[in-house]
Amino acid sequence: MCGRFAQYRSRDDYFDALGSDDETLVYDPEPVARYNVAPGTRVLLLNMRDEHLHLDPVYWGYGPEWWHKQPLINARSETAPTGRMFKPLWQHGRAVVPADGWFEWKKEGTGKQPFFIYHKTREPLFFAAIGKAPFDKEHGQEGVVIVTAASNRGMVDIHDRRPLVLRADAVAEWLSEETSPERAQQIAEEAALPESAFAWHPVSKKVGNIHNQGKELIEESAEAE
Repeated sequence: MCGRFAQYRSRDDYFDALGSDDETLVYDPEPVARYNVAPGTRVLLLNMRDEHLHLDPVYWGYGPEWWHKQPLINARSETAPTGRMFKPLWQHGRAVVPADGWFEWKKEGTGKQPFFIYHKTREPLFFAAIGKAPFDKEHGQEGVVIVTAASNRGMVDIHDRRPLVLRADAVAEWLSEETSPERAQQIAEEAALPESAFAWHPVSKKVGNIHNQGKELIEESAEAE
């Protein structure tokens, strides 16, 4: 699953990684500087409206009026395209969360050790997401969820689910209003980065407190040794 992630680069860095030539984009070189993004807060979300890319602050969580539990924060890629909860979002609310890595907690002894997972080359990541469009409007707790996939190989030792991270060159088609739900399923299967693209290391348990922020949260920690 994905219950906490980092989004610390600037808008410019994310746009440059996409190679976008959309002249309507609002560039900003100032780092976002969020090292401990938690559910229930607003996250910068890439989405397509009127054939142009937009980056909007959107509530992380999804709980429609008939849902009487805590808002959901993830959607399984295997069931989201057809399930009651997420099928409409898969059809008309595909989006992307630009990120720099995510956190997972691994059971060790009587406690849990947090790990930070990131691209081996430290390049930006693009999490597949779905939510209530249009994303420039307020929808209360009907916000956005991050799409997850099954973990394989070494990463499953940390957690059995992970964000579905799209290749940068697949983002535009995933977001396009002309892309069919069926084609979006193919993109999710064919354009997701494999576990071999990532690296990870243990980090401070301070990341467990959502009030803690700062670059030190993603740095390798000796606590696990």
